[in-house]
Amino acid sequence: MLKEMMMLQAFGLSEGVIGELLAKWEALGFFSYLLPFMLIFALVFGILTRTQIFKDNKAVNGIIALAVAFMSLQFDFVPTFFAQIFPRVGVGLAIILAIFIIVGLFVDAKSKVINYILLGIGVLIIGLIILQSAGESGWQSADFWAQYFPAIILGIVILLFIFVVVGSAGKPQEKKDIAYIPAYARD
Repeated sequence: MLKEMMMLQAFGLSEGVIGELLAKWEALGFFSYLLPFMLIFALVFGILTRTQIFKDNKAVNGIIALAVAFMSLQFDFVPTFFAQIFPRVGVGLAIILAIFIIVGLFVDAKSKVINYILLGIGVLIIGLIILQSAGESGWQSADFWAQYFPAIILGIVILLFIFVVVGSAGKPQEKKDIAYIPAYARD
């Protein structure tokens, strides 16, 4: 086995090939543009297909998803944000997995208290990931919040309104059958 490892090292195949391949992909913009484009396209297309805003017209859904994905890459904001958040998500998931494994060794998995504690730890880790990514993207500065706070609140209110309207429109109206009860049968 030592002989094979020395041979791999001599020809640069032990760790260099994959690293070089990833470096070439990075130089071509695979991680900065292609993967974010594919992720945004898939999410928008999936949401449009699931909500059936345009019924089953997949061509319209595809065109809209394509336009949104291309427009999101117009400036360097999305690739920078993705480069900040996804490595942190990987580390956060590894921490959550390690906690689950360690807790699973010593504690009953059916305990509701432990499940709520683990949920709280997960939410805390997700919050830290978002805050750190926001800080690296410049969202945590006072200028950002002072400039965009009214627009953010307005956007949240509009989204909530849309969710309420869509949610209430999707429920069928209940028909109430009013049975005739004769006067002598009442009481």
